[in-house]
Amino acid sequence: MRASGRNGGLVAFCVLIPAYNAAITLANVLEEVCGQGFAVVVVDDGSSDATSAVAGAYPVTLLSHSGNLGKGAALMSGFRWAVENGFDGVVTLDADGQHDPLSITPLATAAIDGHFGILIASRYTQFNEMSGLRKFWNRFGVWCMRKRTGFEISDSQSGFRYYSTALLAAVPLTKNGYDLEMEVLIKAWRSGYTIGSLPVAARVADGRSTSHYRPVRDTWNISMTFLRYM
Repeated sequence: MRASGRNGGLVAFCVLIPAYNAAITLANVLEEVCGQGFAVVVVDDGSSDATSAVAGAYPVTLLSHSGNLGKGAALMSGFRWAVENGFDGVVTLDADGQHDPLSITPLATAAIDGHFGILIASRYTQFNEMSGLRKFWNRFGVWCMRKRTGFEISDSQSGFRYYSTALLAAVPLTKNGYDLEMEVLIKAWRSGYTIGSLPVAARVADGRSTSHYRPVRDTWNISMTFLRYM
């Protein structure tokens, strides 16, 4: 898919969906995403269910890991594919259906117009709907990021994001879990890229029961990643 920036130039971007045991929800997500004509890459991160079979029924590029390596590893596989195939940008969204695919084009257009290295679809207005550690860390993470970087990032954990492939090609990433999404923010800032947020309401602010986010372990890893790179 190509989006037009304010200068009239067309920018090609693809949609990346990391998926692990997502057979129940993935079909509905792909129905909406593919229906808009996007180039889509699905990374099956070692699923033991029919995730690959579901993805294979749609016009997508399917990448598969032989075992479960983590969301960060799945994102990195998709990032490499996007860079190697000449895309200018990547929009990531989760396979559980919490994000609204109709917001993909507005997110990408805003990112291109604003020359953002990363633009995050922010669920800030829905933070009160989140539970426990997710709500605490998101509020705390937002405060830390703003104090340290000066960027108005209102949602540090949203997986619905636009990345420029120039950034992805330039910034080395190492984290295999959910903490990759914090690692890339910090490294992008340190490398001089602009990061921002765009208010985009999620269909479910706190994820779904099918989410593989582990509140204690993953929150700890994200926190330690932030502190390490600060």
